Amino acid sequence: MRVARNIAIIALLALGVAFIPGGGAAAEAVLAVLFTGFLAALGFLGYRLYMQNQLTLSTLSDGRRALLYGAVGAIALMLVGTDELLDTGGGTLLWIGVLALSVLTIMQVWREATTY
Repeated sequence: MRVARNIAIIALLALGVAFIPGGGAAAEAVLAVLFTGFLAALGFLGYRLYMQNQLTLSTLSDGRRALLYGAVGAIALMLVGTDELLDTGGGTLLWIGVLALSVLTIMQVWREATTY
């Protein structure tokens, strides 16, 4: 019974988006709010990680710290430019490559920082 209720709720929402005038715009607004909340949660996570690891970050060499902050900045730029980059094949490859390289850089810096 619970599954049927959930399916009915989803169907009702879909009907609203499909047949109510302006339903598509309302759906776009809801998605924008959800995406903004997601980005805010990521920002809060980054802030908490920074506050909890200040000693580790301050003991990194200047070069390693620059690599770490550059990788985090590259990920932020990829998130901001997602719509434009994913419109073309080359942009998609660039997007995936920059994200992968940034994540690998962060993992390498973190591994070196926590290894004795």
